[in-house]
Amino acid sequence: MTVKKGDALVVLSGGQDSTICLFWAHEHFNTIHALSFDYGQRHKIELAAAKKIAKLLGVASHEIVELGPILQGRGPLVNNEEELEQYTDFESMTNIIGDRVELTFVPMRNALFLTLAANRAICKNIKHLVTGVCQEDTANYPDCRQSFIDAQQFTINQALGIDFFQIHTPLMNLNKAESIKLSLTLPGAYEALAWSHTAYDGQYPPIGKDHATVLRAWGFEQAGVPDPLIVRAWHEGKMDLPKTDNYSTKLVDQTLQQIQACSAQLSLNA
Repeated sequence: MTVKKGDALVVLSGGQDSTICLFWAHEHFNTIHALSFDYGQRHKIELAAAKKIAKLLGVASHEIVELGPILQGRGPLVNNEEELEQYTDFESMTNIIGDRVELTFVPMRNALFLTLAANRAICKNIKHLVTGVCQEDTANYPDCRQSFIDAQQFTINQALGIDFFQIHTPLMNLNKAESIKLSLTLPGAYEALAWSHTAYDGQYPPIGKDHATVLRAWGFEQAGVPDPLIVRAWHEGKMDLPKTDNYSTKLVDQTLQQIQACSAQLSLNA
């Protein structure tokens, strides 16, 4: 049994990883606060997802910081003149991307987010910050690596003149399939993914083939369970189910039952 200790602030984008981290934090800390950022991202729909997920868990507070178009870059997440690169499947995507910095990388985004999150956390007397960065699947994002988190934690403690502020990264060394399996061990986390949003194009249902969408689909396939978001969209008549083995009738029916129970909980928390 995990002994809960202290309070935590979770950087909640509304995506798959931050959703799992929110529920992870709920199992490890006494009181949970959430912080999201509106920075003019192409997939702004993720903020609506963050609101629903925060409400579902019943966090103590959820703030969306309105940054506006403060972050610049040549990538398609903040530059609508750039097209999102599309991929056929996971294997071809990894071959194309290779060791390059991914095109959707937004320079200094996580550095800014963690700095602002530290500001909010300290003002609430919170010593623990939780973020969903992961270097296993996203080594092509320099600000998702353990070395960056270590440096950022050191910088924050230096800037605050303290030595106890801690950044937690529960997914850092997990691939997507492993993080999904983790969600299955956290009460409410797996079904909550039905309201998360990952697709960079900001579309629901997620039928594109951008980096985040392909990686998410691969993760659920490898984990051997359906993506609750896909099952939800299918149940609403908005898309067909994938043909992979993780969408067997039995697994889909089980997931749908969990989603419906989760939806009822959302209505109660409204």
